[in-house]
Amino acid sequence: MQSHRILGHPNPRRYRTIWISDVHLGTRACQADLLLDFLRHHDADTIYLVGDIVDGQELAKSWYWPQSHNDIVQKILRKVRKGTSVIYIPGNHDDGFRHFIDLQFGGVVVRDEAIHRTADGRSLWVVHGDAFDGAVKFSRLLAAVGSWAYDVAISLNVLINRIGERFGASPWSLASAIKRRSRRVLAYIEAFEHAVVAETRRRNLDGVVCGHIHTVALKSVDGVLYCNDGDWVENCTALVEHDDGHIAQVRWQKAPQPAAAPAHLGAPAPVSAREALPTGALS
Repeated sequence: MQSHRILGHPNPRRYRTIWISDVHLGTRACQADLLLDFLRHHDADTIYLVGDIVDGQELAKSWYWPQSHNDIVQKILRKVRKGTSVIYIPGNHDDGFRHFIDLQFGGVVVRDEAIHRTADGRSLWVVHGDAFDGAVKFSRLLAAVGSWAYDVAISLNVLINRIGERFGASPWSLASAIKRRSRRVLAYIEAFEHAVVAETRRRNLDGVVCGHIHTVALKSVDGVLYCNDGDWVENCTALVEHDDGHIAQVRWQKAPQPAAAPAHLGAPAPVSAREALPTGALS
């Protein structure tokens, strides 16, 4: 089922649940305009913010907080005032919020983790995922080099996409391209997925929703539903639950525009879980 943006349409599309993570507010790589457009055109009974929403690590190095980042915070708080339940599960980049577990800020509840029950009765563990870094065995040197290379790729992405935008090009992710071609990165992602799934099974739960690795996924791993909602730096993705419990991916992209038309955002490219998996895998 696809979601289409209708220009000037006053009513956003409503879901039972939305999961968003790895926004990295406070960095130049954050695609805040696209996320704000997504939030304007989507509502939910419950929204999970699954970690790394604010990048406290980068803000501690140098302050960067444009109006668009403030607008996202205000938009989320406005949804709370209108009745949406918002649960904030901190990650490693916003781990300062872990000092405030079970407290509320503007109606946003901070949790270390959560158990979400879908409309069709499945129990999903909601957690950022950084706790599994130690379970994925890679050398410290490789991890440090990989982290530095990723940061460089993200910085280059900001420059590349600014130039491309002037020529009407669609956003492109250098970091994602590198990840798709690196065997070590792919091995890390696979090891991360299996570590998260093993703990989910140990807890006797049906599935898990996480973030952290900036790699969107919706699939069955060893008989457990593994959902990763991606990020708003490289992929601009979210996970959504329909009223019947069906879970799907949504990728929010800039719409191509005629040269004379005013620019606007919001061309979604959702991927259905039932299209990605064998029939009945998520039922």
